[in-house]
Amino acid sequence: MKKIINIILTVIFSYLIYGCSDEPPSVRVYNQHTEKANVQIKTANGNTINHNDVSPGTTTGYRDVAEGNCVATAVIQKDSAAPSVTFKAVNDYNYTVVVVQGNPSYLRIDSKSK
Repeated sequence: MKKIINIILTVIFSYLIYGCSDEPPSVRVYNQHTEKANVQIKTANGNTINHNDVSPGTTTGYRDVAEGNCVATAVIQKDSAAPSVTFKAVNDYNYTVVVVQGNPSYLRIDSKSK
């Protein structure tokens, strides 16, 4: 019985230490378009993150951003559209701005917990 109580206490203690830590949200860009794209992300604290010359089929690395509303805008080579999307970045989540080829081209936000 003592072993079970010790195991339960260890699990609860581990959760309190590791489960309650907040990691800042992170954003990256995945280009599904057939042309290069430049993506600008304006974060909630007023900073701007640029992912330039993202080649077709490639994904950039994650960059931490401030929690809150973000606006992503893409300029795509040989495409007159400049799609934009707004999303809310939340702690402990990774976000991917996906540049999607269409008529017109558009941006999609994928998210998953860290």
